[in-house]
Amino acid sequence: MLTEIGSPIRESRLTAVDGLTRMAWGADLMMAAAARHALQQMTEDDSRSVSASATAALERTAVRLEPERIDFGTVAAETPRLVADVRVEGPPLAVAGATVTVSGPGLRAMINDRTLRIMWLPRSDWLDGSVTVRGPAGWAEVRVTGQVASAVAAGAWASPPPPKPAVSRGGEPEGMRTYDGGMVANDYGPARVTVLPAPPPARRQLGTTVLVAILTTLVVLGGAGVAMTLLDGRRNPIAPVVAAPQPSGQGAVTLEETAEPGITKVPLAAERVQSVAKPTVIGTIKVGAEPEGVIVSPDGRTVYVANQNSRILSVVDATTRKVSSVQLRNTPRFVAVSRDGRTVFVSMYEDDKHTGSGVAVVDTRSRKVIKYLDTGHMPYTLAVAPDNKLWVPIHSDGRLEIFTPGTLRMEADLPVRPNPHAVGFSGDQMRAFTANHESNMVSAIDMRTNTVIRNIGVSKAPHSIAVSPDGRMALVAGYEADTADLIDTVSLKRIGPFKVGRDPQSVAFSADSRFGYVVNEFDGTVSVLNGTTGTLTATVKVGKSPRTVGVSPDGRRAYVSNGGDNTISVLRVGE
Repeated sequence: MLTEIGSPIRESRLTAVDGLTRMAWGADLMMAAAARHALQQMTEDDSRSVSASATAALERTAVRLEPERIDFGTVAAETPRLVADVRVEGPPLAVAGATVTVSGPGLRAMINDRTLRIMWLPRSDWLDGSVTVRGPAGWAEVRVTGQVASAVAAGAWASPPPPKPAVSRGGEPEGMRTYDGGMVANDYGPARVTVLPAPPPARRQLGTTVLVAILTTLVVLGGAGVAMTLLDGRRNPIAPVVAAPQPSGQGAVTLEETAEPGITKVPLAAERVQSVAKPTVIGTIKVGAEPEGVIVSPDGRTVYVANQNSRILSVVDATTRKVSSVQLRNTPRFVAVSRDGRTVFVSMYEDDKHTGSGVAVVDTRSRKVIKYLDTGHMPYTLAVAPDNKLWVPIHSDGRLEIFTPGTLRMEADLPVRPNPHAVGFSGDQMRAFTANHESNMVSAIDMRTNTVIRNIGVSKAPHSIAVSPDGRMALVAGYEADTADLIDTVSLKRIGPFKVGRDPQSVAFSADSRFGYVVNEFDGTVSVLNGTTGTLTATVKVGKSPRTVGVSPDGRRAYVSNGGDNTISVLRVGE
């Protein structure tokens, strides 16, 4: 290949371009990045045909986004969020090490494999923004628009034509940072792919330069085993750059093609459920012995309950209320479910708090345990993060274990204050929060770096924590203080405490974030709090010794496990 790159014969160099293009599409990310770097060098070849061929090859091996525009349309003023998915196209290198930046009020985005998830939280009258994906295969952009109905009624906004970006003397869009002498962009239009320019042009003999570029790339990439990010700059954002959580229930919407090419219309959910200030108990379901953890599947059709004294996971059909079971090898404690609903995770440990520690991985279709994960002592209230990673608080060891999605390989081991009981996530802020029972602290964690950014003092013995679906508030149960606290996930300031029942054991939020639910074990009640102010709106009697609560994604039902009478109470929480 190097011989052909440095050949004085034009046809040989054209052959090299073809070979580098194939390498750039390959699964070997190091070689792919090196091939693109070599193609960038060859765009400066003194032969127009070689230069044009290399430039075209770079475009063919660049990241692309489909669709290139999202229009959320006209939405009601009270709309909490809208979500759309965009496909990331291109070679494997297109998604390796890619980063996402956003520009637009209330706009959030995150990338997971080949899906770019875009979320809009309408906080102004209109949206005309963009989401940009950058990585080793260049960058591409999606324009995102939308408007609020109240603004339309007032004549406050009409969709402007797409502006052509201002271009500086260096030839790059204004507001974009310059790298290595400038960025070269193609004509403004649907496909906007930027590539790094070559160093000062070499003439025909490019072999040595390209060899050095390839070797340098391989050396840089070799240690990490992944492609390096060639572009890591970002536009100046109007709103903070944060990642979006996976959608829940009514927040999730599907894409629908419109007649206008390249534009995707995202309709509002057909039906909204509003949570009520005073829930009512509408049923009781018998499950296993001493139920503890409870979780509802993403589609709302199944409730999973961990039963401590019978070592089974109860699987409850939410419609028929029929119960089946999955046998586990150790005492189950708490449960979590994957974002796609295909896997349930059950934390386990024995009463001596040391033996039997681990996580059972249950396939929801076959209803069989497919794997047991080894963990530290006393894995507590585990949870699945917006990026599908499994976070497991290790109570006795004072740390969090984080497992990759799919392979379930432990990728991080994060120490926190003693002793972590539960974890919740604000995808908007890219922050995780863990309630640390014995230190009376909540640790706020930057999910991008897995580092603790602040420890926040709360009521005594924080036993459970939940983050509101809109990502703005965290609710904490102070088990020994008989109180609950709210934490602003942006300012990290505590609000409260608020008096609840005795021995508050578990917390959750309504699907629309309006109310928080606090399970009071000693009283056999659930306290309902305003999700913003902490004001008590209701106290609901449930079963004996209630332990945890799970809310259905559609916001209609909540399920409370009653450890003292082997049941779960079904609450109507939305209508």
